[in-house]
Amino acid sequence: MSQAQAPVFRPYTFGVNRARVRTEGANTYVMADVPLGDYPPRITDQLVRWARATPDQTLFAQRDPTLGGDWRRISFAQALDSARRIGQALLDRGLSAERPLVILSDNSLGHALLALGAVYAGIAFCPVSPAYSLVGRDYDKLGHVLNTLTPGLVFAADWQQFQAPIEALVDAGVEVILDQAEGAVSTRGHRITPLAALLATEPTAAVDAAMEATGPDTIVKFLFTSGSTKLPKAVINTQRMICANQQQMAQSMPTTVETPPVLVDWLPWNHTAGGNHNFFMCVSHGGSFYIDEGKPTPALIGETIRNLREIAPTWYFNVPVGYEALARAMESDDILRRNFYSRLRSMLYAGAALSQPVQDALYALAEREYGERIPMTAGLGMTESSPFALFVTNPHSLAGHVGLPSAGMEIKLVKMGDKEEIRYKGPNITPGYWRNPEATAEAFDEEGFFCTGDAVLWIDEGNKHLGLKFDGRIAEDFKLATGTFVSVGPLRGKIISAGAPSVQDAVITGLNMNEVGALLVATPAIRQLAGLPVTASMEEVVTSAPVVAWLQDLVNRLSAQATGSATRIARALLLTEPPHLDKGEITDKGSLNQRAVLKHRAALVEALHAGTAPHIATPQKKGASA
Repeated sequence: MSQAQAPVFRPYTFGVNRARVRTEGANTYVMADVPLGDYPPRITDQLVRWARATPDQTLFAQRDPTLGGDWRRISFAQALDSARRIGQALLDRGLSAERPLVILSDNSLGHALLALGAVYAGIAFCPVSPAYSLVGRDYDKLGHVLNTLTPGLVFAADWQQFQAPIEALVDAGVEVILDQAEGAVSTRGHRITPLAALLATEPTAAVDAAMEATGPDTIVKFLFTSGSTKLPKAVINTQRMICANQQQMAQSMPTTVETPPVLVDWLPWNHTAGGNHNFFMCVSHGGSFYIDEGKPTPALIGETIRNLREIAPTWYFNVPVGYEALARAMESDDILRRNFYSRLRSMLYAGAALSQPVQDALYALAEREYGERIPMTAGLGMTESSPFALFVTNPHSLAGHVGLPSAGMEIKLVKMGDKEEIRYKGPNITPGYWRNPEATAEAFDEEGFFCTGDAVLWIDEGNKHLGLKFDGRIAEDFKLATGTFVSVGPLRGKIISAGAPSVQDAVITGLNMNEVGALLVATPAIRQLAGLPVTASMEEVVTSAPVVAWLQDLVNRLSAQATGSATRIARALLLTEPPHLDKGEITDKGSLNQRAVLKHRAALVEALHAGTAPHIATPQKKGASA
C-alpha cells in the first residue's frame, strides 16, 4: 500500500461519534448525543430468551482432557437448566447477599454454571482472584475478602490446590463445593459436596419465583478492586449496572453484536473486563464463549495460539502484552493468521497502553492476509462502571485514545492541578462498596459523580466529537525535588512506543529526586536481540553488548525528544527480576502495578538515582563514549 492511499478497514460501525458538551463554572460535562435504549430488568431474561430461541447454540466451551482435548460444550438450553438446578440448591442452603457464594478458582465451566445459578436465584456471588489463594502463604488479601463477605458457600475446582487456604480461613461450618470431590477430606470438618450434587437438584417453582422477584437493584455479584494501595474494596454490581452496560456496549459498538459474538478469551472472571464485559456479552447477545486456558506469558501463550488456530473469534479482547505475543506468532504462522482474522470484526485492548508499533504490526498482518485492517478499538472504564464507560469514535484512533461516553452516561471533567479528572454518573455506576460506607462516601462528589482518579485530555480541542485521550492516573503522578510535576501516563506511553518491541512496560521513578528515571520491563524480544540461548539468565541478557547498545540508544532518543526535566529520562535500567504476582506488582490481567513495584523495589530505585545500581544507562551526546 502506498503512503498516498488511505488504509482500508473492514466495515465497522461506531454508534457514538458525537458529543453534547456544556460548561458550568470550571467543570465540563459531556454526554453522547444519542439516548440509551431500553434494556431488560435482569440479565437472566436474556439467558431465558436465547435458551428458547437458539437452545442448541453453544454458550460456554472448555477443552476437556477426558475428551482428548476436544471442547466440552454447554448450550443455552443446558445452561438454563443447570442454572435453575443450581439456583434451587443455593436457595435450599439459605444463601443471600449477606451469605454469598464465593468462587476461589479460575475460569471454568463449573465456575460459569455456578455464576448463572446464583444470578438466576437472585443470590450474590463473588469470584476471587485465585492468586490470593495460590501465590504465597500469608493469605492476607484472601482473609480480608472472606471477612468482608462472610460467605455461606465456597467453590473451588480442585481440593489439592485450595485445601490449605480453605482450611486456614474458611469457617468450618461453611460448605465447600468441588468440581471433583472424590477423596477430598477436610481436617477441620468442612462439609464437602461435589458440584454434580447441585446439578442433580430438582428445581421447583420457588427458584423461578426467586428469579422473577429479582430486579434492577438486586445485587448480582461483588468484584474486588486491585488493592494496590489499600486493602481491596468489594464493588457492588447490580442487575441495573450489568444490563444497562450491555446496552451501552451494543450502542457504542453495534457491529460487534449484530450477529452472535464468538469469543476466545482468557481474561479472569474475577476482573470486570472478563467477568462482566465479556461473560455477559455472550449471555446477552446469544454468543459463544470459548474459555482460553492460555495466558500472555511465554509458558502459556502456546495454548492461546492453539485455540485461535481452531476457533475464529468475531471480536477479540486482550492486554497489550498479549497482542505483542500474538503479533509475533502470526508473523510466521499462516494458519493462525488466516483463522484469527477470518471473521474478526474488531479488536479491543485494555489494562495498559498499547504501543503504536504493535498496533501497526497487527494492521499489517491483517492487510497481508485479507487486504484490509481490522479496527483496533479502545475505551476507558473500571470495576465501578461495570466496566464499559467510554469508547472510541472511529477506526483511525491512536494508542491512548478513549473516545466519548457511552449512551446514558454523563461525565464531568474537573481540574485537578495541571490535569483534568474524569468522573462518571449513569445507570452502569456502582451504588458503592459493600459494608464500607466510608469508602463509598469518599468515592462520590457533591453532585453524585464517581471520582475515577483517571486524567484525560481532548484529542482535538477544536473538534470535541473526536473524544478524549487518556492522560494517566492522577495518583501515579508526582513532583521532582525541583517542584516540577511529572505526568506518568504519557511518559510511560512514550517509552513503550520508543522501546517496541523489546519494552513491555515502564515504571517511572523520581519522586522527590532531581531527575526522572525508569525501570524497564522487557519482552521476550530482548533475548532475541541479545543473541543468547533461551537458557541465558536475564543478568547475561542485559549485560550483552547488543542490549547495552540498544538501551543506550533508547535513552538517547528519549532524551532528544524531551521538552524539559519532567519528560527527560535521565537514567534507566532493565529489570533482571520480573514483576511478582504474589507481591501485587502484576495483576491477573498481566498489567503492571506502578505503586507496588515502587514499594517493593524501593532500594533499587534509590540505587538507580544514586548511580550505584548496575547496568544504568544515562543520556549521552553523539560521539560520546559509554
